[in-house]
Amino acid sequence: MVIAYVMVKAATGEVDRLKSEMSEIDGGIESVSVVAGDVDYIVKVKVGGPSDVKSIATSIHELRGIEDTQTYIAME
Repeated sequence: MVIAYVMVKAATGEVDRLKSEMSEIDGGIESVSVVAGDVDYIVKVKVGGPSDVKSIATSIHELRGIEDTQTYIAME
């Protein structure tokens, strides 16, 4: 099992819509949290392997209104 965190930067005014769209992505998203700071969301992903992390991160990055993503795989 692989746990990863996707940091997501969204366009201004898109935060509420994008939270629900990211939550609906199939395949292992455990939570979508709106946060204050350099990014707008932290998305927790729990999947079978690194290729699944890539698939979800790509799906998030391709949503209309997403400006940038950074993905971190937990090492524990």
